[in-house]
Amino acid sequence: MSDKKFRKGFILGVVSAAILVIGIGAGIYFAMPKDTTVSEMSAKKMTLMEQLVDAYYFGKIDKSKMTEGTYKGLIEGLDDPYSEYFTKEEYKDLQQESSGKYVGIGALVTQDDKNGIISIVKVLDKSPAKKAGLKKDDIIAQVDGKDVTGKELTKVVSKMKGKEDTKVTLKILDPKTAKYKTVTLVRKSVDSPSVDSKIIDKKNNIGYIAISEFDQNTAEQFEKHIKKLKKKKVKGIIFDLRYNPGGLYDTVVKMLDDILPEGVVVFTKDKNGNREEEKSDAKCLKLPIVVLQNEGSASAAEIFSGAIQDFKAGTIVGTKSYGKGVVQNTFPFSDGSALKLTIKKYYTPSGKNINGKGITPDVKVENDAKTDKQLNVAKSILAKKIK
Repeated sequence: MSDKKFRKGFILGVVSAAILVIGIGAGIYFAMPKDTTVSEMSAKKMTLMEQLVDAYYFGKIDKSKMTEGTYKGLIEGLDDPYSEYFTKEEYKDLQQESSGKYVGIGALVTQDDKNGIISIVKVLDKSPAKKAGLKKDDIIAQVDGKDVTGKELTKVVSKMKGKEDTKVTLKILDPKTAKYKTVTLVRKSVDSPSVDSKIIDKKNNIGYIAISEFDQNTAEQFEKHIKKLKKKKVKGIIFDLRYNPGGLYDTVVKMLDDILPEGVVVFTKDKNGNREEEKSDAKCLKLPIVVLQNEGSASAAEIFSGAIQDFKAGTIVGTKSYGKGVVQNTFPFSDGSALKLTIKKYYTPSGKNINGKGITPDVKVENDAKTDKQLNVAKSILAKKIK
């Protein structure tokens, strides 16, 4: 047989196979009764797709991965960045993270929405990251040899976590020197405190409380640090929520109850317009307050800033916050997987929904690489209020 005839026969064979496949599909699809519901049609279409994969797919088939991918695709179809399906392993990681304890490298990270760069916000004491010499603002370029810039942050964080005493290799870029270095860290169990405090201005006796996120144990930590500063008889407090991605709704409500006087601190509305209010009692923090925020302050951090601002209980300093004004609920399944779904919008006490808008600071201050201008302005504002 000549090459020309072989090519012609090969092409005809491919076309015939394609027609056969299309014919099978069309036969099943168009054989559906006219009164077939969308759900029934979807189920039959899924069955057909599985049959076609089984019959013709050349590669290795993992039915478990296909099923999980179906669930993820279903939720991705909502086009909601905050709703997500978690596999059993992913949900376990999520629960561990929100508890304030996890196995990993001991570094808090954030991602720039514009360029997708992932950088370190904080390195925890006595952590693998600290021992390896990693520091704030270092950029994580690769994890185990794979580029992570622009990749989904939760998946990158998941790769840095793992079983205790296992190794993970990071390629780090120092933004100041523009030099790369590769470090191998041994994952360890890390207790991640989400609250820290100190006296930041001894002359005016100004207290400072940094809140990195709102976890299950954050409210308890917060109360301890408030008591600690009160014993030192501080005259004012700066709450630093910069790069705080948010966290648990119930946690931030408890913390606001410790600070604000009686009233509604936040309320929500569901798809049917049902309203639920969260209130504080009369017991409050009777001290001048400044809240620091930036574009990395989101969700529960914005509930915090929004309530302080609407109650006129303090001054918000920094840049406009992220703008996440919706609440999610997590629905666990019996197989260990779970669904996180956006179920409500939340509103500040005055009735503002900041989704896509953010909290506008009372005093706008941009930071630079040399000095912490936002913190300096916050100290200056409190010093004047104290006097």
